[in-house]
Amino acid sequence: MSGVWYYLKRAGVNWRLAYLRQWSPDPEYQSKLEHLLGCLREAGRFPGEIELIFMDEAGFFRWPTPAKAWTEATPLPPPCAYHTGTENNSQWRLIGGLNTYSGQVNYLSNYIVGRRQVIAWYQQLNDTYPDAKKIYVAQDNWSIHTHPDVLGAIQQFPRIEPVWLPTYSPWLNPIEKLWRWLKVDILKMHRLSQDWIELRRQVVLFLGQFACGSRQLLHYVGLLGNGKLAQALRCQ
Repeated sequence: MSGVWYYLKRAGVNWRLAYLRQWSPDPEYQSKLEHLLGCLREAGRFPGEIELIFMDEAGFFRWPTPAKAWTEATPLPPPCAYHTGTENNSQWRLIGGLNTYSGQVNYLSNYIVGRRQVIAWYQQLNDTYPDAKKIYVAQDNWSIHTHPDVLGAIQQFPRIEPVWLPTYSPWLNPIEKLWRWLKVDILKMHRLSQDWIELRRQVVLFLGQFACGSRQLLHYVGLLGNGKLAQALRCQ
């Protein structure tokens, strides 16, 4: 087989990992994508005056998430995501927004995120950008986002305009990658299941590092670089 492999490589054939095709069933996918890209271009041309915020919700549990970890090889046992089993596996929720130009993150947390918390987050967002003339909020189609109470509350903030992402298209919402970073750094294999308050404090500290913006975060989520969203944002 080594000889076959040698000639295959010489012929330009390699053993490669497949990628999962990104697909949204939304019949308005292209028009919604073009609208999003147009809002990004506008935010890029008028930073400070036009803001575009990617919004999303996330949750985490008291018990750690199992993950790969460096450990001794078999036959010794694999690493353990430790919890005693005596404490309840409580959940905590987050609602956050990522500024596409600065990398600033504003968020709220609670044991539940519903209409009241979403409205409170909009109020916080409105207060965070007092000098902006327009605040686009790109978001998915969760039913709470389009609830009449929420849409009615948005009318109190005339500078805020929702931008609806195509259904089932998380690759168009870069804040999803911020949640991934949180899980990798804080939540996977943590040792704080017996100290729920400290675990939540660690989450607050992690998100707090982006309170004034972060180019590192923009690189991580793909808003700096050669991706489609990054190119639209910096298209003058």
